[in-house]
Amino acid sequence: MTFIDFKKLLLDAEITLPKFSKLIKVSEKNLQAYKKKGVVPNTIAVIATCFAQLHANGQDYRTLITSLELQAKTKKGVGFAQNKETEKKEEE
Repeated sequence: MTFIDFKKLLLDAEITLPKFSKLIKVSEKNLQAYKKKGVVPNTIAVIATCFAQLHANGQDYRTLITSLELQAKTKKGVGFAQNKETEKKEEE
């Protein structure tokens, strides 16, 4: 799916990109990166399509997704910084 088609689906679902990213717990920066590529991954395309269809059928997808209590992925460290901290803990 093209990024343009993705954005159209968000409009159909009446949700902005920032709210979409917050709802599905994916960084807005990651979603914006697909704009440069021109396409979105299949999973993101499926989610947007489902949201648009649920909205068209009068169903509240926001409550449904919120009830899943999704967790955002977090980075645990960058490069060598993480290794140094791990080594310090192991030495103690």
